[in-house]
Amino acid sequence: MSEALHALLDLLDLERIEEDLFRGRSRAAVIPRVFGGQVAAQALVAAGRTVPEDRHAHSLHAYFLRPGDPEAPIVYAVDRIRDGRSFTTRRVVAVQHGKPVFGLSASFQAPEEGLDHQASMPDAPDPATLPTFEERLRDYPHLDPGVAARIAEARAAVDLRYVDEPPFGAYGTPREPRSQVWFRTNGKLEGALDRHLLHVVLATYVSDMTLLDSVLLAHGRGGWAVGDVVGASLDHAMWFHRPFRADEWLLYDQESPSASGGRGLGQARIHTRDGRLAVSVVQEGVVRVPRRH
Repeated sequence: MSEALHALLDLLDLERIEEDLFRGRSRAAVIPRVFGGQVAAQALVAAGRTVPEDRHAHSLHAYFLRPGDPEAPIVYAVDRIRDGRSFTTRRVVAVQHGKPVFGLSASFQAPEEGLDHQASMPDAPDPATLPTFEERLRDYPHLDPGVAARIAEARAAVDLRYVDEPPFGAYGTPREPRSQVWFRTNGKLEGALDRHLLHVVLATYVSDMTLLDSVLLAHGRGGWAVGDVVGASLDHAMWFHRPFRADEWLLYDQESPSASGGRGLGQARIHTRDGRLAVSVVQEGVVRVPRRH
């Protein structure tokens, strides 16, 4: 296991301060607020720790309410909304400085058989043939070295491989509003770490890294890394259809059907390498062009 992945798992391991009250911390962020994937993942950890292990997360719906302060702890309060025979529902509010910064509802289900079909996996090259994220960054001399280093550090726990150039790598020319990345953790999850909830939590963490890329691609924008767009996540929803492992290759196929009113919508599907549809994701975010542009 890489040091970066070990540090991420430590970050997601919340302190329990009361029966349904947890405390998390943050790490230095690339931008002056808590990374949205972190707070979503931590909130799901808090919810999952109040649910029997044989009930697996099948959906989450979340709103980002205020920018999180990376210098302050985050308190996660869990509300046990429902414990049914098949489904368990939890609501989590993340609080900093006495104010809610994030809200999440998550549903968990006992194992059950039922109808089964899925959308086909799209074509994508083998991840082994693609450059690593660090290798791609070396090809972008237009990026400030400090910015490039912070991006690389923030994503070091994950082996993330773009199928095509990311927005900040080839901006200036609009192209199809679609982006594909392969990802997996930089290390195996074994022993006590090999739990269903942790694989889902890690996918939640990664899901916020690139989902709005397709919005930027449609307009030839490079994003905050080059300073031509200001953005932030607004809301996020995920549906977990089938079991998967976050330490094995997953294809994140993303597209943007719309952007308007200072907001952009991204929607995506995550497939396992053998073609199973594992997760569906939808996110809306603020996407604003600074006045100087």
